[in-house]
Amino acid sequence: MYIKPETIATGDGSPTLVHPITGECYHSVHGAVTESRHTFINAGLAECRKQNVTLLEMGFGSGLNALLSLLYGAGHDMRIVYHAVELYPIEPSHAALFGYDRAVDCDPALFAALHEAPWGEATAITDRFTLCKIHRPIESYPFDTLYDIVYWDAFAPDNAEGQWSAELFGRLHESMSEEGILVTYCSKGTVKRALRQAGFTVERLPGAPGKRHMVRARV
Repeated sequence: MYIKPETIATGDGSPTLVHPITGECYHSVHGAVTESRHTFINAGLAECRKQNVTLLEMGFGSGLNALLSLLYGAGHDMRIVYHAVELYPIEPSHAALFGYDRAVDCDPALFAALHEAPWGEATAITDRFTLCKIHRPIESYPFDTLYDIVYWDAFAPDNAEGQWSAELFGRLHESMSEEGILVTYCSKGTVKRALRQAGFTVERLPGAPGKRHMVRARV
């Protein structure tokens, strides 16, 4: 079930991972923490006006997005229920080597708890952050929860075309709240068209360092 990706340094000093099967980096080589904050926290979670937030991440991966969301929520009086769908989980003991707790200056026990939480169970990481990790392909996910925020952090369309389809985005659109927001690093024309076909209103925003653009889509 578990994989052990290679760890490499990025431009802001934080590490990223290289998937052992696809060979794709999990984050931007220009800065892993910088990219995650820019794309998912600042353009996504920070745009939500609710205090009780239900969030879906496509691809738990390194756990960095979840850690940054936990910390942001703690600083902004948010209660977050965080669902993460991941087909290739990382061995918890291997995750301890990533050093994201040092990169964002937080208690290492928080990051460890994210990876040590059991799969398929809702686990209270703190009194304001509940995590449920789901081990399955996103294509078969039932989308049976109403989501306020979605982090679409799938591997690039060239490596995972089915995870960027209008049909899948349509199912997702139907399971999002009235003011729901989806954010993704990917701004390919085919992805923007698929999101619009699914019913989203699409915005092209400045991307994180190393990328010209990213996408925010609203219900």
